[in-house]
Amino acid sequence: MADYSETEKRLRDAAARRVLVLDGAMGTMIQGLKLTEADFRGERFKDWPSDLKGNNDLLNLTQGEHIKSFHLEYLRAGADIVESNTFSSTSIAQADYGMEALAYELNREGARLAREACDEVTAETPDRPRFVAGAIGPTNRSASISPDVNNPGFRNVTFDDLVAAYGEAASGLIDGGADLILYETIFDTLNAKAGVMALENVFAEKGVRLPVMISGTITDLSGRTLSGQTPTAFWYSLRHSHPLTIGLNCALGAKEMRGHIDEISRIADTLTCAYPNAGLPNEFGEYDESPEAMAAQLGEFAEAGLVNIVGGCCGTTPDHIRAIAKAVEGAAPRVLPTATPKLRLSGLEAFEVAS
Repeated sequence: MADYSETEKRLRDAAARRVLVLDGAMGTMIQGLKLTEADFRGERFKDWPSDLKGNNDLLNLTQGEHIKSFHLEYLRAGADIVESNTFSSTSIAQADYGMEALAYELNREGARLAREACDEVTAETPDRPRFVAGAIGPTNRSASISPDVNNPGFRNVTFDDLVAAYGEAASGLIDGGADLILYETIFDTLNAKAGVMALENVFAEKGVRLPVMISGTITDLSGRTLSGQTPTAFWYSLRHSHPLTIGLNCALGAKEMRGHIDEISRIADTLTCAYPNAGLPNEFGEYDESPEAMAAQLGEFAEAGLVNIVGGCCGTTPDHIRAIAKAVEGAAPRVLPTATPKLRLSGLEAFEVAS
């Protein structure tokens, strides 16, 4: 198997010197284009039988120049890592548009566009390499939660379905040039476990191994994922996969996320990553937190030693990332805690057996 430890070593070495910066929201940038149905379709899909407007990942194929330009904007704003525009590029999520068969291509092309942008900016500043995170979203289905309140045992997806879908996505991302894989906005840990299994299968098949970032989402002020886990239980459920990073994104603004990141930071013996929304959504579903306000909060995360990587999720722009990069510049990166050997179990809550 090819040794990808060099990529992880470069990332860990950089994270030991400074707080690294992830990019911001792709969806926010795409919304600013005010694209039409025809723009989404392009020439290739002009006769597609269903509406395609809103399928942002399809723009990798029909408006690739815009997607690459957004990556470049984030990189030049200070991002060390950019995410491919592939959040919904699984066959499961693409079923909403009848485009299941395009999943591999969407991921490959999404990673390729991000790769081109990273290589272009790295060439300008060779002392500061940039990295492509191949992004995989959670899909719109849950392995743990029934979508039918009258039938708690019903599932509209199986574990094996998820493994197959995640594996296809990961294969495309690797072939497109991703440096690492990012499972993000995880609301159901069983979905994430399927993702981890899929990666092991793909790594074995391709003879390569990429670093993995895992990012959950706390869905409300209860402090739990949608499937009911606390942040500590979430980490205990996935620490066996030895991820490069563990952390949180989406759902909450920085203020609301802080306590949960603090909890993970104290127990996770790997890098931590936080990329919250630009505040909580207003009554119109929009995000109002300014770059300066968000940067001040994430700067405090860094000063408090909670994070190794920071960035932005919904509502964030290159201006947010520029301000965040400036706010964490010079801050000492978080020092990883030493995990004392003991039995650690997790259900909805974490459970430890003292040695």
